[in-house]
Amino acid sequence: IYCFTVTLWLMPILIQFLLFVIGLFLLIKGADLLVEGSSSFARKIGVSDLVIGLTVVSFGTSAPELLVNVVASLKGSADIAIGNIVGSNISNTLLILGATAAVTPLAIRKSTVLKEIPFSILAGIMLLIMANDSILDGIDGSWLTRSDGLVFLGFFIIFLYYTFGIRNDHKEDANHTEDPRPMWLAAIMIFGGLAGLVGGGTLAVNTAQEMALALGVSEAFVGLTAIAIGTSLPELTASMVAALKKKPDMAVGNIVGSNIFNILWILGLSSLIKPIPFSTDLNIDLLVVLLSAIGLFVIVHNGQMHRRIFLWWKQSKDFVLSRTEGVTLILCYIAYIVYVGYRG
Repeated sequence: IYCFTVTLWLMPILIQFLLFVIGLFLLIKGADLLVEGSSSFARKIGVSDLVIGLTVVSFGTSAPELLVNVVASLKGSADIAIGNIVGSNISNTLLILGATAAVTPLAIRKSTVLKEIPFSILAGIMLLIMANDSILDGIDGSWLTRSDGLVFLGFFIIFLYYTFGIRNDHKEDANHTEDPRPMWLAAIMIFGGLAGLVGGGTLAVNTAQEMALALGVSEAFVGLTAIAIGTSLPELTASMVAALKKKPDMAVGNIVGSNIFNILWILGLSSLIKPIPFSTDLNIDLLVVLLSAIGLFVIVHNGQMHRRIFLWWKQSKDFVLSRTEGVTLILCYIAYIVYVGYRG
């Protein structure tokens, strides 16, 4: 009787979890189709790997976060909307970039270290400031308002303008061995991917809310962990494949570009659709987003300085994220997840 009672209690949760997994599968598969189709289209045009990583691949792999956030924003699930973006950026920098570097060291362009990574740091600072009205302005409640969303989107346009300006940089270093797909097939993949993202995003948000209610945990916890990791799987897959195919520009550009897209494009659009209330309990997580980006900048610079001193005969124009540094990032992510679990 006891086992039967426990089974009846767990059954709704297990069903919701199964639907949640199906939603994540649709998200991942949809993002995969969107990335493949979009990349084929970009190769037809002919731009560098770095630009493809910063734009096409970043947009495709950030599409799950976009769909989850739009649905969560419309449903009023503010903690999921913000927790998803914050958790995704943390997992992108610490877990995914760390895991990719642990598999194969990543050569990072000097322009990426000096321009794109600082741009992602700026995005994190903007989010920390705009989300803390109650602390900075002394008012009741903090919101990401429509005006905040317009500011985010304005900076996003600046980022796209910058990316457009470097579209042909390092193009001669690109190693495109695969033939791009026909335009008609790329179009089918793009629309099919978008359909998977819409269905998967809706299903993931709905089931995440139900599981949070059933298990008695906060929506913020679900957004920071399960949804954040789940929607970041496309970034992990894309970066791993790109790194193994000896395309580090695309692998790193995907991660850095996705972090910028997440804050400026996705949160900007989400708050423009509907103002998002912000809980100051997430300030620690926002600081982790900012510190992880700053930490990546410092680690890469320190590694380059070490190589200049001790390996002066192997000088390179690129910075390198080594396996040791990748493992360090992963350990930092594990410590963060332990903290989130302890906090509940």
